[in-house]
Parts: sequence; C-alpha cells; structure tokens
Amino acid sequence: MSFYMLSYVCFSCECADCSWTRLPAWWQHYCLLCIPFTLKLALDHELWFVPVEDTCVMFSELLDMLSEAWRSCGGGFRLRVEVTGVVGRAELLSSIFLLAAFLAYTKSTGPDHSIVWPPIALTVVLVAAATLCKEQGITVVGVCCVYEIFVAQGFTLPMLVDTIWQVLQGKDGFPYAVLQTLLKLIVLVISTLLLVIIRVQVIQSQLPVFTRFDNPAAVSTTPTRQLTFNYLLPVNAWLLLNPSELCCDWTMGTIPLVESLVDLRNLATLVFYIFLGLLAYHSLRYRQSSAKTVIMALSLIVLPFIPASNLFFPVGFVVAERVLYVPSMGFCVLVAHGFKIISHKGQLKKISWLMIGVLLTTHTVKTFHRNWDWESEYTLFTSALKVNKNNAKLWNNVGHALENQNNYAKALRYFLQATRVQPDDIGAHMNVGRTYKNLNKSKEAEEAYLVAKSLMPQVIPGKKYATRVAPNHLNVYINLANLIRANDSRLEEADQLYRQAISMRPDFKQAYISRGELLLKMNKLTEARDAYLRALELDRTNADLWYNLAIVNIEMKDPSEALKNFNHALELNPRHKLALFNSALLMQESGEPKFWPEANRRFLTYVEEEPDDANGYFNLGMLAMDANENAAAERWMRKAIGLQAGFRSALFNLALLYSQSKREVDALPVLDELLHHHPEHIKGLILKGDILMNHKKDTRGAKACFERILRMDPTNVQGKHNLCVVYFEERDLPRAERCLEETLALAPNEEYVRRHLSIVRSKMAAMSAAGQPLSSANTEGATTEGVAASSKEEVLQSVKEGTEEAAAGGEEGRGVDAVGKEVGDEKNERKSSTESVRGVGVDQSKSLDNSQSDKRTKGKSTKDIKDIEKKRAAALKRLEEIERILSGD
Repeated sequence: MSFYMLSYVCFSCECADCSWTRLPAWWQHYCLLCIPFTLKLALDHELWFVPVEDTCVMFSELLDMLSEAWRSCGGGFRLRVEVTGVVGRAELLSSIFLLAAFLAYTKSTGPDHSIVWPPIALTVVLVAAATLCKEQGITVVGVCCVYEIFVAQGFTLPMLVDTIWQVLQGKDGFPYAVLQTLLKLIVLVISTLLLVIIRVQVIQSQLPVFTRFDNPAAVSTTPTRQLTFNYLLPVNAWLLLNPSELCCDWTMGTIPLVESLVDLRNLATLVFYIFLGLLAYHSLRYRQSSAKTVIMALSLIVLPFIPASNLFFPVGFVVAERVLYVPSMGFCVLVAHGFKIISHKGQLKKISWLMIGVLLTTHTVKTFHRNWDWESEYTLFTSALKVNKNNAKLWNNVGHALENQNNYAKALRYFLQATRVQPDDIGAHMNVGRTYKNLNKSKEAEEAYLVAKSLMPQVIPGKKYATRVAPNHLNVYINLANLIRANDSRLEEADQLYRQAISMRPDFKQAYISRGELLLKMNKLTEARDAYLRALELDRTNADLWYNLAIVNIEMKDPSEALKNFNHALELNPRHKLALFNSALLMQESGEPKFWPEANRRFLTYVEEEPDDANGYFNLGMLAMDANENAAAERWMRKAIGLQAGFRSALFNLALLYSQSKREVDALPVLDELLHHHPEHIKGLILKGDILMNHKKDTRGAKACFERILRMDPTNVQGKHNLCVVYFEERDLPRAERCLEETLALAPNEEYVRRHLSIVRSKMAAMSAAGQPLSSANTEGATTEGVAASSKEEVLQSVKEGTEEAAAGGEEGRGVDAVGKEVGDEKNERKSSTESVRGVGVDQSKSLDNSQSDKRTKGKSTKDIKDIEKKRAAALKRLEEIERILSGD
C-alpha cells in the first residue's frame, strides 16, 4: 500500500490544477492521501462508535498536527495561491470524499457476512458530499458495486451470468449472500437516484450553456463528433502514461477534429480499446488476486472518468487534467501491480527497481519544475503556450494577466494573436476593443467591438428563432454602447444597442442598469426610472441599483423618494459609501434640523470608509456651522484643507466662520490662501475687502480687491458699489458720484444705490455752497462708520437678490440641484454595479473633482432666516446712521 501511495504522488503532483490555496503541491497531495487513509484507520478500529466530542478532539488534533508540519517546512516552499482555480480545488475535495466513501463501504460486511449498516449510512453521506463538490463524485457508487460483486463476493463474469441464468430459469434461488449484496446495492442505487434528482433540480433541468469554442467537437456533425470524442480517450490515457506536456486549458483548437475514418489518429483509438478490452477480459474471467486488483484499478480509471468523457453528454472542455485525479489512482494501482509482478522475476528484478527509481526521480524533478509554472497567472498561461499555440483562450489569458498589470500595449499583442488563431472568437475581439479603449484609441476600439458584434446571431425582423448565446458575449453591446455614448450626438445609437441586448436576453440586468444611466444623461427621467425598476425586479438585493434609482429621483425633484431609496441601499449595504454621502447631504440640504444628527452620523461613517476624502470633512464642517458649533466646524474645515490644499469651498467657509465669530484677523490668512489658489474667487475678494475696510482700515487694499473684481466682471454690482464706498472714504466725491451713476446704470432697480447717489450729490452741493473742495470733504467723523455701513449695504442687497452670501452668513459649496460629492454646476456621481464585471469595459462615472461649486442653497432653515433678518435689521440701522452722517456738514 505504501508503494501505491508513492506512485500516486508521483503522477498526481504533475497535474496542472494541483495547487491548493495555502499549501505547496507535495503537501497538498500528502493531505489528499492521508485523509482517506486516516479514515481507513478509523474504520479499521471501528471509530465511528466513538462519542462525537471525542471525534471532534481527534480531528482537531489531526489538524493541529498538519498545521504544525506545514509551519515547520513552510519557509522552504513558495506558495502558489494566486492562480488556484475553484474547479481544481473542487476536484480535490471530491476525490477525498470519494475515497472516504469507498473505504467506508469496504467495512459494510461483518465477519459473519452480515450487513453492517453504519458504514453504508456513512457511505451515502460521503457520496452526497463528493457529489456536492463535483458531479463525478457520484460514480463512487459504481466503484462500490464493482467491489461488492467481483471482490467481496468473488464473482467472475461467467459465474455472474450463470447465476442470473439459473435464477431466470427457476432452477435455483438467490443465495442468501447474494440477497444481502442486492439489498446493499439497492440502497446505494436508490440513494444515487435521489442525488441525481436533487442535482437536476439544482440546475433547473437545464445543462450549462457552452459555446463551440469550449468544445468544438460537441457541435460537429457525424461522424466527426464520434471520432473525435473517442480519440480523446487515448489522449487522456497518454496523459496518464506520459504527463510531460501539461497544459492548463485544452479547449478551442488544442486538439484538431478527427474528421475522417482514414485519419491516422484513429489507430490510437483502436489500440486503446484493444488494450482496455484485454485488461477487462483478464480481470472479469479469473478469480485470482491479480484479477481482482486489475478490476478495481479499471473501475477507478473508467467509472469516474465517464461523466467527463463526452460520450454520453457534452461537457465544457475538450480535455481537462483535473478530471484525471481519481483515474490516476487506478492507473497507479496498475503500474504498482505490474511492478510487483516484474520485480518478482529473478532476471528482471534489478532492472525493474532501476526503472522505478528513474521514474520517481524524473517525476519528482518534473513536479518541482511544474510548481514554478504556477507562480502567477502569467507564468502559468505562458507555460501552456509552449505546449499549444493553437488555443485562442491561452493567448487571451496571457493578455488578461498583462492587462491586470496595466501593461496594455503588450496585452494587446496577445489579444490580436488570439483573433488570428480563432478569427470567430467573439471574446477575443471584445478583449481587443477593451484594450484599445484603455489605450485611448476609441476609433480602433469601436472597430473591434463592431467585428465582435457582427459575429453575434443576427436578429431578423418578423422572424422567430431560438439560439443559445453565452451571457458574457452579450456584453459586446454594452461595451460598444458605453464607448459611443461619450459622443453626445450618438446617444440614440447607444440606446438602440442597449435595447438590442435586452431583446436578446430580457433578464439581462446589466443592460437595464447601463440604459438607465444613458437615459438619465439624455434627461429621459421617466424611462430611466423604469429601467432601474425593471433591473430591481431582477435583483432587489443590489444596493447600487437602489442608489441609482435615488439619483433619478433627485433629478426628478423628488427628494423624499430619493431618501427612501438611499435608505434601501444602506439597509442592504450599511457601508455603501456613495449612499452614505449623498443621503447625508440630502438630509443636510433639506433645511430641517431634525435630520442633522443622522446626517452627521452618516458623514462620520463615510469618513471612516474614505478617510482621505476632503469632501466628507467639509460637509461635517458645514453641518457644524448650521448648528453653531464653531469649534467643531473649524476643526473639520481644517481637516478638509489639510487633505486637499486649495479646497476652495472649505477655505472660503472657514474665512466666513472666522468673520462671523469676530475673528477677522484669523480670516485674512485663510482668504490669502484661497485667493492664491483661486485668484478669480469674487466672494473671497468681497469678504477680504470688507475686512480690510472695516477692521484693518486699509482703504488701499480694499480698493485693490474691488478693482480686481471689476476687471474680472465689470457688471458686478456689489464690487462696483463697494468701490464707490472706497472713493467716498478717499473723499473723492466727484469720482464717487460717477461710480454710483455707473452702478445705478447696472442696477436701475436698486433703491439703495439711488439713495446713496442722492446723498452724495446733496453733500457735494452743500460743500460747493460752502466753498469747500469736493475732493477733500470733511468726512473724518464718518469715515469708519461710513465704510462699515456701506460694506454692510451689500448685505442688504444680498438679502434682496440672493446673489451674495459672504457678508450675510451664506455658505459656499452647498446646493440641492445636484446632490453628490460635487454639487452645483457639476452632475452628481452615480455608481452602478457594472464596475464588477471583468472584461466588459463598462463606462463608469469618473471620479469627482474635489472642488465644490459656489451655488447657494435654495432652502434655508427657520434659524437661517432669523439670522439673516437680524443682520438685515442691523444693516438698515447702520445705513440710517451713514445717511445721517452724509447729510450733515
């Protein structure tokens, strides 16, 4: 038995799918072998009667032992965890349960030839476990039947036929031992049928969808299909006999079709069947131990391989080395049995040992070398290309590996080669298009997508037909539509592509999502909402869909419904970053203080998820300003500015916060930083001019600010009026008069400008009558007050028009027109679930700019309105004072 184990390790370590997630290849196969034999040890000592808690302790100790052995040798082996396939691991796990089920069944007969039911029950459970891992696991029932009939009961095929014939003729009844055998086999068969029924229900009575690229022979005509499938049997046998050229993928054109009876490869098929027939004849005709060994080896080779043989139903591959795991066990039994026979012959004993030594050495070296092929996806697929260059999937997979490394130029060469190897491979052309898009070559990308689209089944108007289309191939419509919708003149064309994808597969969720985004861009809000609602019918557990629907509600001016959908998204995914941010911003902009605590909590959760996003801290600062928590507001604003230098909205609102808190001196450095990064910021210039006039008594500096505003916007009424106040402060009444006349021309309906002009003219008339120079009026007693009041006059104008917030307590960077990370003039960011689709190339909303617009919130809370009214009253009072001063001598 130890030699059988060693032989199995020698072969199976070379299989292409041999890596587990956390163990090197040799250790994985040791586990594959030791677990069943550990179970055998338990069965030999009748350990299934051990109490459950003791069994758990024993299993825990076994795991500790294996873990300690792994830690002791882990430094000497390099892990191969990046490329291990789920299918390969499923095969290994299924093999473990298959062996365990067979070993359990061998204990189902007692010393007195009675039936022992606990091992049979355990066998049924282990068969179910093996089948759940991989369908081939169910074939262990056939292995158990062969064991029971030809090994346990000792029948040969002639004896079995004779016994059945005697029973049918009524000459003799079934022996008691045979009846017991039949009873056990009936239990196994019924259990197998139940498993088959369950499996059929799981797949909903439909076979998986495979394309002709996965298995070209499956869609070929007679006799090509039959000749090719039969030829694959000697191909697999050769892989067992000589596993030198291994390949991780044998689909597409790896093995050319056998299209004629005169093809020389048919000789290999004939030789295979002759050899298999001779072995079967020998094992079924004789009763000696050698025959029993051969029949069990053949059962392990043939029966587990039948589901993957393509002989009864097509599978999604041509050849797969992973399906040879269990057959390799039977093959190794044959090799070991043959070695045992040869080694007992005197003259061949030394030669046989030499040959087995060479075999073990070469296979050990091969195993070590093969492990390095599994270092990464790139090394694995390039090693496969050395074996087979006619498989387009291998060229595509190497391209994918390079694409994951952002090496698009080199990846493109492999994708183009895949299209040359298999010109009708839709996926290869899609890969070419996606790579061209990543290289910003839109024209070439569109051409590649159009080629892929031309290979799809064409819809003939008015004609019904049925076809099977691989789901991932439908993504060509999505990719092409996402590419061309960047051109606003081709939006209708993109919509047509989305609708074509939906017509081919009405449950294509991604098409509804992408079409919803397009319709939103086209301002077809009702249709966009309907598209998202249809997608939600297909998948109500998708948080991104609820988020997208909320965005549509915002565009449709329905914030209450938007908030409900944001909340749906957060119920499904409490850490959904965009839903957290936008729902909090929506609650903040509602103007209702009852929403502010929840908005604050969501912003805090958001900054936990995105600690480097300055927008989250900025909006926390805005919430704090709304709640008059100035210290917290200052802290959050400083945090936002620290993460994003030159954050316009944060800098302005921090300066405004200082100004409102009577910390004008602290506001000036912040305004200087704001104007350094954004020299055109008009509100910042107005606020700086106000501080320089009223608090620093720097008329020249204030004048420079207002003149700078007028250079950028000569029609800015506030800047113009404030400059008039500066002229008045400089005692240049004629210039102040001209300035106010120009301001009145810009805003003829502003009564305060007209009133100020009247006051200045009255003052000029009084000074002329008194013989005083008009450019040096005696206004010293009114200088400070006049400037202050004039500066506050712009507050009055801001209250009237809603155009200026700086001096009236308005905050920058907040708006409800577009709720999102960036508000105001920019559209809100919309996230869709398409970004998880690999290889589709779906366009997504770009990352938002970190700046915020200057748009004022349209809705204000009651507290905000009261604050503005107070400031308005103060401004009116000071206006009266300056008018009184100006009227005096």
